[in-house]
Amino acid sequence: MTARAASSIRLVCVDIGGTHARFAIATAGAGGAITVGEPLTLQTRDHASFQTAWQEFARQQGGDLPRAVSIAVAAHVFDDVIHFTNNPWSIRPPQIAEMLGVDRWTVINDFGAVGHAVARADDAAYLHLCGPDTPLPATGTLSIVGPGTGLGVAHVWRDGKGGYRVQATEGGHVAFAPLDSIEDAILARLRPRHRRVSAERVVAGPAIVDIYDTLAAIEGKAVAALDDRALWAAGTTHDRTDSLAAAAVERFCLALGSVAGDIALAQGADGVVIAGGLGLRIRDSLLASGFAERFRAKGRFENLMAGLPVKLITSPQPGLFGAAAAFAQEHLP
Repeated sequence: MTARAASSIRLVCVDIGGTHARFAIATAGAGGAITVGEPLTLQTRDHASFQTAWQEFARQQGGDLPRAVSIAVAAHVFDDVIHFTNNPWSIRPPQIAEMLGVDRWTVINDFGAVGHAVARADDAAYLHLCGPDTPLPATGTLSIVGPGTGLGVAHVWRDGKGGYRVQATEGGHVAFAPLDSIEDAILARLRPRHRRVSAERVVAGPAIVDIYDTLAAIEGKAVAALDDRALWAAGTTHDRTDSLAAAAVERFCLALGSVAGDIALAQGADGVVIAGGLGLRIRDSLLASGFAERFRAKGRFENLMAGLPVKLITSPQPGLFGAAAAFAQEHLP
């Protein structure tokens, strides 16, 4: 697609994950201003394809949609066919214009979109988690790690003058490295099903089930079969009526701290941002857990890790905002 001069443009921005597909109308201006309207969230399991979900959004908008779209996808985007990692949908980018009735379009990895949001966000958009309680540096690399249905990873390089570059990655699929005997047991539980156990198998929303079941086995407890939603609810309520679910949430936070620290080391981060819908929902658990200690626990590099500011982005829809920002970067002067 070629850039076309315009002062501003209305577009549909879409953020598709494993569980939810979010749609909104946005306006992107040539001067960098972006506004995102009220989002509509659909369950991916309720729609046979992206196109039928698009049609539902169009119906709820009265059938008249802008002729531009930016789609953030939880998938690898450099193919003629995009297959989602954690839902059965697929998208064929060469057919987007005809399928959706648009003239201009952008497709970006969902954490690439979050990277655009992180690059543009001000200090008020973040909750401090650990490390120096200072703003994220305006120069250098910011690592982004986000648990949801999967585990998203990206990084942003900022030049200190307002310019930035975003690099989406598949860092959620690096191998999981256990740090103690409990995590050894989690790994042993997962290995018969997944010969290579990635970080995403332990540090993503559905993983709470295997963590919970592993803790129950260690304690010799017979527990009811619960899905991940029920376990997250039971483990994060203030009354903590299910102590085993609460322990599973704590263990998840520990593992997330370890993985986030590993990503920061690998990417040479100057700061770290935790993103993803799950990250925001468990903010209180992250603050109360051993997340910070695990993030720093990198042996000879513990002092280096202790010097990195780690923040949680609290903006409600960074994927949608970032999708609009990516479109503006590609199509607007």
